[in-house]
Parts: sequence; structure tokens; C-alpha cells
Amino acid sequence: QVQLVESGGGLVQAGGSLRLSCAASGSIRNIYAMGWYRQAPGKQRELVAVITSGGSTNYANSVKGRFTISRDNAKNTVYLQMNSLKPEDTAVYYCHCSPPGSWGQGTQVTVSS
Repeated sequence: QVQLVESGGGLVQAGGSLRLSCAASGSIRNIYAMGWYRQAPGKQRELVAVITSGGSTNYANSVKGRFTISRDNAKNTVYLQMNSLKPEDTAVYYCHCSPPGSWGQGTQVTVSS
């Protein structure tokens, strides 16, 4: 069992920045990929960015060049640096890890225009 705890969400003006953190605890030994997903009201949850234990990354086209995912394996923590935020980035952001496919509780990011 893996527990994920997110932090760092909040309200920011368009063009601003936020950094999300996700700390993993529990049975973390075999975690391969950690990532961030988001879900806006009335929309499906979508992948934002993912990083493997080896450091390979993948981003949604909508955030490429603006968001950066990073991982501190020693701290079992993954980060999402979000720059040049847009109102359409407003969503609840969820941390995810696999295996075993655990989710965090989510953190709200609101970008005002």
C-alpha cells in the first residue's frame, strides 16, 4: 500500500507560478512511475506529466514548455513546477504512482484571469 499526500495548490493570477509536491510513503520500494493528473469541472481526468524512476518524462501537449516534473527519489517526492499559468489550468490536481496505482487526495489549483 502506498500513500500519497499532495501540497502546494492555491489561487494564482494568470501568468503566475505554483509548485506542487507529492510525498509517497508506505510500500514505496517498487514504484516505477509517478505523475500528475488533473480534473476540471465537467471534464475527465487527464494526464499532465509523468516521470519514471530513471528520470524519463512525458507531458501533455497543453503544458509542454510551461510545466516541469521532477522527482527526488531519496525523499520519495515528486514535484510539478507550473509556470505561465492559464485560466484553463484550473483543476484539481492529483498525484499518482504505479505500481500499485495509488492516488492522492487532490489539491485545487485555481488560475484567475
